[in-house]
Amino acid sequence: MRDPGEDPKPAHGRVRQVHVIEPGSTLDYSPDLDGLADPGEIVWAWVPYEEDPDRGKDRPLLVIGRNGQRLLAMMLSSKDRTGQRGWVGLGNGSWDRMYELDEDDIRREGAVLEPERFARVAAAVAARTRG
Repeated sequence: MRDPGEDPKPAHGRVRQVHVIEPGSTLDYSPDLDGLADPGEIVWAWVPYEEDPDRGKDRPLLVIGRNGQRLLAMMLSSKDRTGQRGWVGLGNGSWDRMYELDEDDIRREGAVLEPERFARVAAAVAARTRG
């Protein structure tokens, strides 16, 4: 039984949580409003729940880089996470979980994050996930 806020799992695509940035991955700020997701852009995609990866819902993600052809993105939250480990405040929200996804997994584009805020996130991600 689905929760009222739950969205159906897409028939294709594979959004998966990752905990490290693989060697060869890039973190860069390169938004380009061309209809494709680029680092620095906020997009919406189906994200699995931590407790049950077969269930989930559409959530906003900040695209932070690429691992080959796949996108690296951080889940955004509108909840106040002040003082919680792993969350970086961006204003009215923060992030914690990192995902890898394909362009086809994007349901819609939202906005572009300012370069200064993106630099803060990229530095925190690099410090936390690279050896």
